[in-house]
Amino acid sequence: MPLWTCEQCGAQFPDSAVPPVACPVCEDERQYVNWKGQTWLTSEELAKRHKLVWRDDLGIPGIGLEPGFAIGQRALLVPEADGCVMWDCVPLVTPEGVDYVRSLGGLKAIAVSHPHYYGAVADWSEAFGGVPVYLHGDDREFVTRPHPAIVPWTGDNHRISDGITLVRTAGHFAGGTILHWRAGAGGQGALLTGDVAMVAMDRRSVSFMYSYPNYIPLNAAAVQRIARAVAPLTFDRIYGAWWGRNIAGDANAAFEASVRRYLAAIAD
Repeated sequence: MPLWTCEQCGAQFPDSAVPPVACPVCEDERQYVNWKGQTWLTSEELAKRHKLVWRDDLGIPGIGLEPGFAIGQRALLVPEADGCVMWDCVPLVTPEGVDYVRSLGGLKAIAVSHPHYYGAVADWSEAFGGVPVYLHGDDREFVTRPHPAIVPWTGDNHRISDGITLVRTAGHFAGGTILHWRAGAGGQGALLTGDVAMVAMDRRSVSFMYSYPNYIPLNAAAVQRIARAVAPLTFDRIYGAWWGRNIAGDANAAFEASVRRYLAAIAD
């Protein structure tokens, strides 16, 4: 029986003879059901229509789909001596993509910022021997394909290695997470934020939303909580959720200024 992928958000569902009745990720108010209705692709159909591509994104290898699919994110492969940590995920796995990741040293773990980017985490884990998939437990209701490799971590911090720590910020989702890479930016530190803190088009600032497609902003308390979670971290660079949406330098100051600007904009 085929595995099913939601055509709107890219979430993968367990194998079944017929597609699911609905996608809980799309029915949530932060996302939306496709205007033409809920539609599904099998893994085979997805691989026929799209391919995986990879390239450098400001010093980190990235992997994404062409043509763009669902939300259009790319995954980043944070390198360490014993393998890469895949940050966020894409909805497709191919033999060529697996070979590319192996050429970088393979995967030792997968971590995802929030449910919009869960994608094919189970397939990627299985391709590398069942490596752990770190998803914050506060978002467990949005796991559409349960799998033994999923580690529903709890609390506000989870250390994957001496150099990589997951930090729960909440905000966009209750379990909204960023990744701090101590060795990033030439040793000055980097944050990988997905769209928990969205890198703006000027690539000099970030912003915050509860829902991007439905234009629901975050309130002041939620943004202040994100700022408190980020405050202890040392970083000079921020990587966003899409190709090229990064702040290349002086990102700590840019983040702090962005928080002040956002709070001023929503103040009474």
